[in-house]
Amino acid sequence: MNITIKRRLEWDAAHRVLRHESKCATLHGHRYSALIECTSNALDACNRVVDFGVVRERVGEWIDENWDHTTLLNEKDTELAAFCHAQAVTRLNREPYMFIGEPTAENIARVLLAMSRRLLKDTGVDVVSVEVFETPNCSAIAK
Repeated sequence: MNITIKRRLEWDAAHRVLRHESKCATLHGHRYSALIECTSNALDACNRVVDFGVVRERVGEWIDENWDHTTLLNEKDTELAAFCHAQAVTRLNREPYMFIGEPTAENIARVLLAMSRRLLKDTGVDVVSVEVFETPNCSAIAK
């Protein structure tokens, strides 16, 4: 029998979708949230899949260091990246995070799934999916 847990993590970030056909082609911000879904065939000594705090410490810390209060950009968005880099140097050192492709909810979920699997590998759990909410009504799931 598999048991599954989900841990919600939240952060604030700006992004611009360069090739978007509408207003998302301009710089704007979101209050992102992600559900990290972990499963295991067996529970630990405390009858848990994994301590929720471990997910927060490892994946949440990575989000805090790389995505929280920064700008998520397509690696080809060089003009905005240069501006954000200049701001990071003179202010709070929050470098933009560069994606291969557009910083859409789908791409953010894909990257966060891979990173979550790497960060939680030694816990014995399987990260089966990551659902990223760009707004309360719009999400993308990577499995």
